[in-house]
Amino acid sequence: MDKKKHHPHPGDAEHNDQQAAADGGEQGAAPAPELEDRLKQLEQALAAKEAEAAANWDKFVRERADLENYRKRTQKEKEELLKYGNESLLLEILPVLDSMERALIHSCEESQAAIVEGVRLTHGMLLSALKKFGIVPLDVARGTSFDPALHHAVHQLESDELPPNTIAEVFQGGYLLNDRLLRAAMVVVAVPKKNGAEQ
Repeated sequence: MDKKKHHPHPGDAEHNDQQAAADGGEQGAAPAPELEDRLKQLEQALAAKEAEAAANWDKFVRERADLENYRKRTQKEKEELLKYGNESLLLEILPVLDSMERALIHSCEESQAAIVEGVRLTHGMLLSALKKFGIVPLDVARGTSFDPALHHAVHQLESDELPPNTIAEVFQGGYLLNDRLLRAAMVVVAVPKKNGAEQ
C-alpha cells in the first residue's frame, strides 16, 4: 500500500520561524517595567542599609569618645582623691600645730605648770580632731591583760606585783580606726620572777 508523502509548503517554514521567535521572546526575559521596579526596590534597600550602617558607625564613634572621656575623668578624680583625700583631717590638725607653736613661743615666759597645761590642752585637741575621723586610742593601762591582737610586746619584766601576762608598762599607745586596729600598742609584759635566791 502506497503512503502519501507530505511535502512542506514554503509558507509553513516561515510561519514556524516566526512562531518560535515569538515563543522564545516570551520565555527569555521579564518585561522591562517589572525589572526596573525590582531594581529600584533593591537600590532603595541598599541605600537604607548604607544609611543605617553610617548611623551605627557614628553612634559607635560618639560612644567610644564618651567612654574615653569618662575614663580620663575618673582617672583624674582618683588622682585628686589620692592627693587631697586627707584635706579634712589636716585642717583639723592644723589648729593643734598652731597651739603647739604658741606654747613654744611662750615657753620662756611662762612657768612650767602653764606649759604642762598647754601641752595637755593641745593633746586633747588632737585626740578630738582624730576622733572625728574614727581614730580612737586603745584603752591600755598598767595591769590590764595582754592581748596579742591589740598589743605588741617589746620586752618582758619579771614582777611579783603584777599578774603574769599583764601589761607592766606602755611604750607607745595604740589606736583603732573605725573599730579596726590602726596601730598596735607597744608594751612591756609582766612575767613571774624566776625561782632561786640571789647570792
